[in-house]
Amino acid sequence: MNIEGAGSVGFDPNIVRKVVNVQAPQAVAWRVFTEKMGAWWPLAYYKIGKANAVDAVIEPYVGGRWFERGDDGSTCQWGSVLAWEPHSRLVLSWDINADWQYDPTLKTEIEVRFNADGSDRTRVELEHRHLDRYGARRDEMRRIYDTEGDWGKLLEMFARVAGEAYGKRTCRISDRREKH
Repeated sequence: MNIEGAGSVGFDPNIVRKVVNVQAPQAVAWRVFTEKMGAWWPLAYYKIGKANAVDAVIEPYVGGRWFERGDDGSTCQWGSVLAWEPHSRLVLSWDINADWQYDPTLKTEIEVRFNADGSDRTRVELEHRHLDRYGARRDEMRRIYDTEGDWGKLLEMFARVAGEAYGKRTCRISDRREKH
């Protein structure tokens, strides 16, 4: 597995791009990302609800919710499904504001593309865009998504689980940041 920033694309301060090569076929990578998010998302730390989070759920249709489920049955919405194209493309709204609260008016977007690389590998490209919607806190949030809370770290966890689901347990990690 390789984690990299999408360095070949020009720098845009309103976008964070990350890429991971997953040791699993496209259908497996899609399934793990969309149906098994609770298996790889670090719910003990990356959650917004008061209850202990036990799952992260993407409802599998345009207009579906993206949310965390608490151990008490509560749900806290993170965003919604804007595009659902199995096994190739997913677009989600990310409606978590800079104070880590759900804000349905925020509407930053996360696009995830699943590109087959042979029969048993998938290149997964994530783009988090419209960071300008954070206003004066854009640079802070970009730093968090790019290097601190890091979509790359999340994709690394996803790739490990997807590889294990397919039976490939070895990985090599690298990090290439966007060039400014």
